[in-house]
Amino acid sequence: MSGVKSRREQYSEATRAALLEAAARRFAEHGFAGTALEDVAADIQATRGAVYHHFANKTALFRAVHEQAEAEMLKRVEAAAAVHADDVRAAAEAALEEFLECCCEPEYGRLVWQEAPVALGWSDWKASEEQYAFGLIERTIKALIDAGALPPLPAGTMARAVFQLLGAAGIELALTPESDKARVKDEYAQVLRFMLGDNNKRGGTRENAV
Repeated sequence: MSGVKSRREQYSEATRAALLEAAARRFAEHGFAGTALEDVAADIQATRGAVYHHFANKTALFRAVHEQAEAEMLKRVEAAAAVHADDVRAAAEAALEEFLECCCEPEYGRLVWQEAPVALGWSDWKASEEQYAFGLIERTIKALIDAGALPPLPAGTMARAVFQLLGAAGIELALTPESDKARVKDEYAQVLRFMLGDNNKRGGTRENAV
């Protein structure tokens, strides 16, 4: 019975989840500066005290929203890659496509690429991005190298370059008007696919010739 949650615990968890959902909408629509805790509480018919019960301040609330958005993105990307578990290149391309699709979505795009650097500060934001994305990128690069899909260049440095380019893609897609997102997404996909090995035969030939 110790694993069964009380009604109070269930209510607390439901309230926290509702606050995160309402806050995500508010931050995406009005930005971090334009969002008040009172408004988030009112959206779920709760008190400001209910917000403070779960989050110390607006920054803490935003950090939780941001972490949830990144965790959901990573889950989607990993699921897309898992469909092609037997093909490293196809898995990498599926993961890339899903990531770029996330960046095209208004809520994720604004929360992660526009508001997070302001709300969390540059250092904390970059650290968070590395926590959620860099490890997966580095593992993917190493797998591509091991499979011969990429030349045997330093995996960490290559992963860092791809990580930075993915960040540039995310920022640009977040700022791109809806009418141009598909074009910009496709252009970044082409460039990133090239970096992830579409040119491997030519690169591999040069490597083997050395």
